[in-house]
Amino acid sequence: MQTYRVPSLIVLSLAMIFALGGCTWSGNSDERSRDDKTRDEVAKATERAKPALEDAGRQIGKAAAEAADEAQAAAEGVREGWERGGHHLINVNAAPESELVELPGITHRDAHKIVDGRPYRDKHELVAKGVISEASYEKIRDLITSK
Repeated sequence: MQTYRVPSLIVLSLAMIFALGGCTWSGNSDERSRDDKTRDEVAKATERAKPALEDAGRQIGKAAAEAADEAQAAAEGVREGWERGGHHLINVNAAPESELVELPGITHRDAHKIVDGRPYRDKHELVAKGVISEASYEKIRDLITSK
Protein backbone atom coordinates (compact mmCIF):
# COMPACT_ATOMS: atom_id res chain seq x y z
CA MET A 1 0.00 0.00 0.00
CA GLN A 2 1.29 3.44 -0.91
CA THR A 3 1.39 6.39 1.42
CA TYR A 4 0.69 9.93 0.27
CA ARG A 5 2.07 13.24 1.45
CA VAL A 6 0.18 16.49 1.33
CA PRO A 7 1.92 18.65 -1.29
CA SER A 8 3.86 21.51 0.21
CA LEU A 9 1.88 23.98 -1.91
CA ILE A 10 -1.25 23.05 0.02
CA VAL A 11 0.48 23.56 3.34
CA LEU A 12 1.82 26.89 2.14
CA SER A 13 -1.62 27.89 0.85
CA LEU A 14 -3.29 27.02 4.12
CA ALA A 15 -0.63 28.87 6.09
CA MET A 16 -1.20 31.92 3.97
CA ILE A 17 -4.96 31.68 4.41
CA PHE A 18 -4.64 31.48 8.19
CA ALA A 19 -2.16 34.33 8.24
CA LEU A 20 -4.53 36.51 6.24
CA GLY A 21 -7.39 35.66 8.54
CA GLY A 22 -5.92 37.96 11.19
CA CYS A 23 -5.59 40.96 8.84
CA THR A 24 -8.02 43.85 9.06
CA TRP A 25 -9.47 45.74 6.15
CA SER A 26 -8.57 49.37 6.61
CA GLY A 27 -9.67 50.67 3.27
CA ASN A 28 -6.13 51.59 2.21
CA SER A 29 -5.66 50.89 -1.51
CA ASP A 30 -2.14 49.48 -0.97
CA GLU A 31 -3.49 47.00 1.55
CA ARG A 32 -6.37 46.08 -0.76
CA SER A 33 -3.95 45.54 -3.61
CA ARG A 34 -1.70 43.42 -1.40
CA ASP A 35 -4.73 41.41 -0.18
CA ASP A 36 -5.94 40.90 -3.74
CA LYS A 37 -2.48 39.71 -4.80
CA THR A 38 -2.23 37.32 -1.87
CA ARG A 39 -5.74 35.98 -2.53
CA ASP A 40 -4.87 35.45 -6.21
CA GLU A 41 -1.60 33.66 -5.37
CA VAL A 42 -3.36 31.35 -2.91
CA ALA A 43 -6.08 30.61 -5.46
CA LYS A 44 -3.46 29.75 -8.10
CA ALA A 45 -1.55 27.51 -5.67
CA THR A 46 -4.78 25.71 -4.77
CA GLU A 47 -5.63 25.32 -8.44
CA ARG A 48 -2.18 23.78 -9.12
CA ALA A 49 -2.54 21.38 -6.18
CA LYS A 50 -6.05 20.24 -7.12
CA PRO A 51 -5.03 17.57 -9.72
CA ALA A 52 -2.59 15.96 -7.29
CA LEU A 53 -5.26 15.81 -4.58
CA GLU A 54 -7.81 14.37 -6.98
CA ASP A 55 -5.31 11.73 -8.13
CA ALA A 56 -4.48 10.82 -4.53
CA GLY A 57 -8.20 10.49 -3.80
CA ARG A 58 -8.67 8.14 -6.76
CA GLN A 59 -5.72 6.02 -5.65
CA ILE A 60 -7.05 5.82 -2.09
CA GLY A 61 -10.47 4.81 -3.42
CA LYS A 62 -8.89 2.09 -5.57
CA ALA A 63 -6.87 0.76 -2.63
CA ALA A 64 -10.00 0.72 -0.43
CA ALA A 65 -11.93 -1.21 -3.09
CA GLU A 66 -9.11 -3.76 -3.39
CA ALA A 67 -9.01 -4.18 0.40
CA ALA A 68 -12.79 -4.71 0.49
CA ASP A 69 -12.50 -7.35 -2.26
CA GLU A 70 -9.77 -9.16 -0.32
CA ALA A 71 -11.83 -9.08 2.89
CA GLN A 72 -14.81 -10.52 1.03
CA ALA A 73 -12.65 -13.30 -0.43
CA ALA A 74 -11.25 -14.08 3.03
CA ALA A 75 -14.75 -14.28 4.52
CA GLU A 76 -15.83 -16.64 1.75
CA GLY A 77 -12.74 -18.76 2.40
CA VAL A 78 -13.61 -19.02 6.08
CA ARG A 79 -17.15 -20.10 5.23
CA GLU A 80 -15.95 -22.69 2.71
CA GLY A 81 -13.35 -24.05 5.12
CA TRP A 82 -15.93 -24.31 7.87
CA GLU A 83 -18.34 -26.17 5.62
CA ARG A 84 -15.63 -28.50 4.29
CA GLY A 85 -14.35 -29.32 7.75
CA GLY A 86 -17.59 -30.98 8.75
CA HIS A 87 -17.65 -29.21 12.13
CA HIS A 88 -19.14 -31.04 15.03
CA LEU A 89 -21.00 -29.64 17.99
CA ILE A 90 -18.97 -29.24 21.13
CA ASN A 91 -20.61 -30.78 24.19
CA VAL A 92 -20.29 -28.31 27.07
CA ASN A 93 -20.76 -31.20 29.52
CA ALA A 94 -17.90 -33.30 28.12
CA ALA A 95 -15.42 -31.12 26.22
CA PRO A 96 -12.07 -30.34 27.83
CA GLU A 97 -11.07 -26.71 28.40
CA SER A 98 -8.65 -26.92 25.45
CA GLU A 99 -11.57 -27.59 23.10
CA LEU A 100 -13.84 -24.99 24.67
CA VAL A 101 -11.31 -22.17 24.13
CA GLU A 102 -11.49 -22.85 20.39
CA LEU A 103 -15.02 -21.46 20.42
CA PRO A 104 -15.30 -17.82 19.27
CA GLY A 105 -14.97 -15.37 22.15
CA ILE A 106 -14.34 -18.03 24.82
CA THR A 107 -11.25 -17.33 26.92
CA HIS A 108 -9.35 -19.79 29.10
CA ARG A 109 -11.12 -18.27 32.10
CA ASP A 110 -14.52 -18.80 30.44
CA ALA A 111 -13.63 -22.40 29.57
CA HIS A 112 -12.61 -23.05 33.18
CA LYS A 113 -15.91 -21.58 34.42
CA ILE A 114 -17.84 -23.76 31.94
CA VAL A 115 -16.13 -26.89 33.23
CA ASP A 116 -16.68 -25.87 36.87
CA GLY A 117 -20.39 -25.21 36.27
CA ARG A 118 -21.21 -28.67 34.91
CA PRO A 119 -23.60 -30.34 34.38
CA TYR A 120 -25.90 -28.33 32.11
CA ARG A 121 -29.35 -29.70 31.23
CA ASP A 122 -29.66 -27.14 28.46
CA LYS A 123 -26.91 -25.21 26.70
CA HIS A 124 -28.57 -21.86 27.56
CA GLU A 125 -27.86 -22.64 31.22
CA LEU A 126 -24.39 -21.21 30.51
CA VAL A 127 -26.11 -17.82 30.60
CA ALA A 128 -28.68 -18.69 33.26
CA LYS A 129 -25.92 -19.76 35.67
CA GLY A 130 -23.88 -16.63 34.87
CA VAL A 131 -21.00 -18.58 33.36
CA ILE A 132 -20.93 -16.49 30.16
CA SER A 133 -22.78 -13.40 28.91
CA GLU A 134 -25.70 -13.49 26.52
CA ALA A 135 -23.48 -11.83 23.89
CA SER A 136 -20.89 -14.61 24.22
CA TYR A 137 -23.62 -17.22 24.09
CA GLU A 138 -24.97 -15.75 20.84
CA LYS A 139 -21.56 -16.31 19.22
CA ILE A 140 -21.39 -20.00 20.18
CA ARG A 141 -24.98 -21.22 20.47
CA ASP A 142 -24.94 -22.94 17.07
CA LEU A 143 -21.60 -24.60 17.84
CA ILE A 144 -22.42 -26.25 21.17
CA THR A 145 -24.72 -28.85 22.69
CA SER A 146 -25.42 -30.04 26.21
CA LYS A 147 -26.37 -33.62 25.24
